Amino acid sequence: MKDQTKSKTGASVNRLEGALKVMGKAKYSSEFAIDNLAFAQGIQSTISAGKITSIDTSLAEKQEGVIKIITHENALKLKGYGGRFEEPDTKSISPSLQTPEVHYYGEYIGMVVAETFEQARYAANLVKVTYAKSEPKFIFDEHLDELYMPKEINDKAKTNTQWGDVEKGLKDAYKTIDVTYNTPVEHHHPMELHNIIATWEGDKIIAYASTQIVAHAVKTIADTFEIPEDNVRVITPYVGGGFGSKLQLREHGTLGIMASKMIGRPVQLTVTRHEMFTAVGFRQHNRQHMRLGADKEGNLTALSHETSAATSTYEEFQEPCGAISQTLYNTPNSLVTHKLMKLNLPSPRWMRAPGEAPGSFALESAMDELAYKLQMDPAEFRIKNDTQHDLSVDKPFSSRQFVECIRIGAEKFDWKNKWKPTPGHTKKENWLVGYGMSGSSRQSPYMESSALIKLKLDNDKVQVTVQTDATDIGTGSYTIIGQTISEYLDIPLEQISVELGDSTFPKTPGSGGSWGAASYTNGAKVACDNAINTLKTLASTSEDLSVIELMKKADLTEFEAKGTAGPTEEFENYSVYSFGANFCEVWVDEYSGMVRLEHFVNVGSAGKILNPKTAYGQIIGGITWGLGQALTEHSQVEPNHGNFITRSFADYHVPVNLDLGKIDVIFLPEDDYIANPMGVKGIGELGITSIAAAIANAVFNATGKRVRDLPITPEKIMKTKMEVA
Repeated sequence: MKDQTKSKTGASVNRLEGALKVMGKAKYSSEFAIDNLAFAQGIQSTISAGKITSIDTSLAEKQEGVIKIITHENALKLKGYGGRFEEPDTKSISPSLQTPEVHYYGEYIGMVVAETFEQARYAANLVKVTYAKSEPKFIFDEHLDELYMPKEINDKAKTNTQWGDVEKGLKDAYKTIDVTYNTPVEHHHPMELHNIIATWEGDKIIAYASTQIVAHAVKTIADTFEIPEDNVRVITPYVGGGFGSKLQLREHGTLGIMASKMIGRPVQLTVTRHEMFTAVGFRQHNRQHMRLGADKEGNLTALSHETSAATSTYEEFQEPCGAISQTLYNTPNSLVTHKLMKLNLPSPRWMRAPGEAPGSFALESAMDELAYKLQMDPAEFRIKNDTQHDLSVDKPFSSRQFVECIRIGAEKFDWKNKWKPTPGHTKKENWLVGYGMSGSSRQSPYMESSALIKLKLDNDKVQVTVQTDATDIGTGSYTIIGQTISEYLDIPLEQISVELGDSTFPKTPGSGGSWGAASYTNGAKVACDNAINTLKTLASTSEDLSVIELMKKADLTEFEAKGTAGPTEEFENYSVYSFGANFCEVWVDEYSGMVRLEHFVNVGSAGKILNPKTAYGQIIGGITWGLGQALTEHSQVEPNHGNFITRSFADYHVPVNLDLGKIDVIFLPEDDYIANPMGVKGIGELGITSIAAAIANAVFNATGKRVRDLPITPEKIMKTKMEVA
């Protein structure tokens, strides 16, 4: 038989769907040709708090092409509306247009449905709304006295976790730090805009939706519109980036489905780039108070990580910033807390590496500061405080190559020869050159996932079709699922067809949270195993024959098998994480404060790498995100009305190719079979974790200036005082 090693897991295979995307043949949610399609556009509030007293739609209704204008006065009444969100299942698809209440600037308070997008957009601007305003709250520093500790943070995590005695650990320490870091509001901006095409057939709905989790979208649509889940079909074969913003259907999903129901026609609603700043969530402002202590030998004696953040007035959401401080280092005394304040802003939501991205900036910057105080090499300081046991849950790690990541990264970067303990040690013309590093970790969940494979014998070849509702959000899901089938059926990749993103296919947890690849590839593996075992039974043989031989022996030309995989009891007995280390070189212009990323080395230990080529792309994307967090991304609220005034890429700056220097990505060999049978762990969010900290630490090494409030702009560098001569 032909050697298939070049198409199996572990091989750098080109994307199966790559050609379709290049040729424009990959259909995204807005590109389905639906007959008799109408278009909806939202009407947004122009106040931050209050109540609608009247809506004048008369002029808008007279415009050409306008079919219907929907407001709280005539909208469908939806389930789960008590205040705003009553039922947990409706949190992800808002029961919009149910009351005249306004909670934030830019909230959808109505929509126009018209024959074309342009007509709907134009008419929406003609709707006149009057309000009874309330006193809004949207300035973080003005409401610090309103901070409170919620009962729990997202995913049922504790808001307050501690062991030992932090205050005593700090008192007994040889050196301590007590500093505060701020990470600003950041916005989701995947290339593909949020979109839905909704079409009803009686009491059944088909939704072409840009969503990361198909099964969740089905459930929330069914719950909100009070129909059986079997009456909901969600189709999303391609998603043009998600990054957490598409984990859940948002208000636009409600509006599009509602509009289609009310006019009896298919309706498309696309969120504009401008609307993306208010309509799809964002990373909340996090203020993190860090207190660390260590003895003379560099052993941590205490670690306190206290986070304060802003949520909306109608929903509690908090990033678990302190989670990384509970697992990355060994400390006998730990305190992690999370507090919230309610502001008249849109609800924050999950964003790539939620908690870890801002949390690691604070932790890894603080570790760097303490290392300097101890006059220790920051890399050696982290190695010294490694732990093989997750103290937060009293479990061993399934695998942990954190120290190896640091050592290999340091060698690749030539850390020992480049880094010096005195900031400002290297200068090239007008450029101050600095070196920084950071450690990283990210939990690697594993969830139940199913797949269906269909085998067809055709001219001495077996053609395989695999179906699963898993989504491809640009990460290469099609390819790694195909490689999994190639691996476990020993069939060339060119004979495999992968079909994703349809709720009629077997269920998976979708893509997000670093659980996708590990979950759905293991489901595909079990489907292959079940196929082989069943075919052996049907062929009355125990021999290890090829799929072709088994089908012939069983006298079959077609065959199907389904498989489901999920966590075992052994998995639950361990903490399963991916680990990494980052090393970077920055150049800072001494006259302007401009920062240039010259060289970055990223080392990751994330189980078996299914496809190094697509994995590399994930890490490059994560580093780019981290660079944006560190140097450019910052959303500002207009102080009088509560509107985000950074609502275009002219004002909200994201990094581009020219902002990146040389990047080296290294994956350590690792097969973690406690994590799952394939030994796979998540990498997508590991790629952004602690990137900003490495850059910030390098800026300090270059300039002696510690900028603790992101982003690190030239103005901040010039204004910050040197801490080390």
